[in-house]
Amino acid sequence: METKSDFDRRLEQRHDELRWLYMELYDNADMFFELISRMRSFHEERKEELKKRDAEREADPGWFKKRDMLGMMLYIDNFAGTLRGVERKLGYLESCHVNCVHLMPFLDVTRGKSDGGYAVSDFRKVREDLGNMEDLAHLAARCHERGINVCMDFVMNHTSEDHEWARRARQGEGEYMSRYFFYDNPEIPREFERTVPQVFPTTAPGNFTYLPDMGYYVMTTFYPYQWDLNYGNPRVFNEMMYNFLFFGNLGMDIIRIDAVPYIWKELGTSCRNLPKVHTIVRMMRIIGEIVCPSTALLGEVVMEPQKVVPYFGTVEKPECHMLYNVTTMATIWHTVAVQDTSLLKKQLDTVCMLPKEYTFLNYLRCHDDIGWGLDFDFLRVQGMDEVAHKRFLNDFYTGKFPGSVSRGELYNDDPVTRDARFCGTTASMCGIESAGQDPEKMDLAIRLDLMLHAYMLIQSGIPMIYSGDEIGQLNDYSYKDDPDKREDSRYIHRGAFRWDLARKRSGRRSVEARIFQGLTQLEKIRRQEKVFDEGAGVHTCETGQQGIICVVRELGEERMAGLFNFTDGDREVSLCPGRRGEDMLNGETLDTGSVSIPARGFRWLRI
Repeated sequence: METKSDFDRRLEQRHDELRWLYMELYDNADMFFELISRMRSFHEERKEELKKRDAEREADPGWFKKRDMLGMMLYIDNFAGTLRGVERKLGYLESCHVNCVHLMPFLDVTRGKSDGGYAVSDFRKVREDLGNMEDLAHLAARCHERGINVCMDFVMNHTSEDHEWARRARQGEGEYMSRYFFYDNPEIPREFERTVPQVFPTTAPGNFTYLPDMGYYVMTTFYPYQWDLNYGNPRVFNEMMYNFLFFGNLGMDIIRIDAVPYIWKELGTSCRNLPKVHTIVRMMRIIGEIVCPSTALLGEVVMEPQKVVPYFGTVEKPECHMLYNVTTMATIWHTVAVQDTSLLKKQLDTVCMLPKEYTFLNYLRCHDDIGWGLDFDFLRVQGMDEVAHKRFLNDFYTGKFPGSVSRGELYNDDPVTRDARFCGTTASMCGIESAGQDPEKMDLAIRLDLMLHAYMLIQSGIPMIYSGDEIGQLNDYSYKDDPDKREDSRYIHRGAFRWDLARKRSGRRSVEARIFQGLTQLEKIRRQEKVFDEGAGVHTCETGQQGIICVVRELGEERMAGLFNFTDGDREVSLCPGRRGEDMLNGETLDTGSVSIPARGFRWLRI
């Protein structure tokens, strides 16, 4: 008796839900039939080694939750020039214990109108200076041989105005105009503007751009050269799913869905987080599970933890496999500035109460700016006014506040509201840049850098390091000399990787060696200790001191506590009076009734 193919088996299990969702959204049986037909073709074209990977991960659906998972995000050109160059540097990534490399946007863009790679002009073409699709597939295969997963950005919300669809729409072709939001008068755009917030009110105000050559307005939520796609059109959904499956077949293990909350638009709403966004993401999850189940979805949702939860879906009907822990990142830097851990503790308590099926990606900074999307309802009770506090944070991290050691620059500084976001590398924010030749200041800055990484590593989820942070790379101000970059301060922390500095990582006293080797020790402990398993219970413990947070991990008989001192002074903490503990970094036995923690330092203790 003939057995069903893997594709047919998976399709049979998921067909009815996928069809119901599709017909509810589009009521178009012909387009649904086309989608299924193309899905079958993509599966038939899928390489055997990837099908084997699919089977292994179907049997181990929590593969991305393992305690040895460690990611690094990097720009291909900054890191190694080209895709083939990255392949030649895989040994370095292995030395960093990285087993998930996030390749920042590498698809074809128009120079000067790229938004850092997020204005895609061709979804099937790699930027020529980086290589080609064959190079990408080759890199993915070599990564898989070394146990390294590959992550890429998939920009779903919009295309570049130079994308073929946009060019044909601009020529007046109705089929392609219907793939965007075009209006021949300002009336409906004005209606949208009444309820839709602005993303970049300073550099790109408004949500529409007028095209005088056409006499039409087109929706452009982000920048005028990024045209929003109309997912009310099933042709848009189908074609973008074919692009998604194309990258799945190239061996992408994790596909980061950019700007997820924005992808469905409705007049009279904020055009953010609408219910039909979840319909689209759920269908995307199902399509991936049928064709390329070894590919996971990472959602970029910039909200506090409890509000991003809907993007995980439910245990029965999941959506994204993992989401960014954006608010915790911003709150960490808030905590460094105010030396008060109460908000950080509140947020970690919230995350710890969520189902263990939910996986967050944790990081200290990324390619983007740091926006101060803090819990101001909570902070207001503590006497912190939102506007004044944001100004304080921006002054603190640009080094303008008295006593601040941080260095960086503002992004989208609004002279009217005086609201802004912040840009800078982890090392520069921690004071390594401003310390100069002062050994005491340098010691404190390095200690803070390692403490923050230790805090990131103890959280549940996947830790992600930005390339260069593992060697304490500083802000790069050379972007101001590039006319294509000088107006975008985010390039201050997107500088070229310093291989000359990386070569110092095996030394003894250099900044690079101290940070690299400190992180290596932490990563080794995390990989070896079962208490870091995803099944461990995680909670905070009261320390009696606002400047210190205690994070406890428990699994079976194993228990550890992380103590993190966010203050500028040495502290003593009474953790478990009468019990002994072991410092997991140096093996020292100590009385947990009185634990000393240096200024801006930490302890990982086995209890």
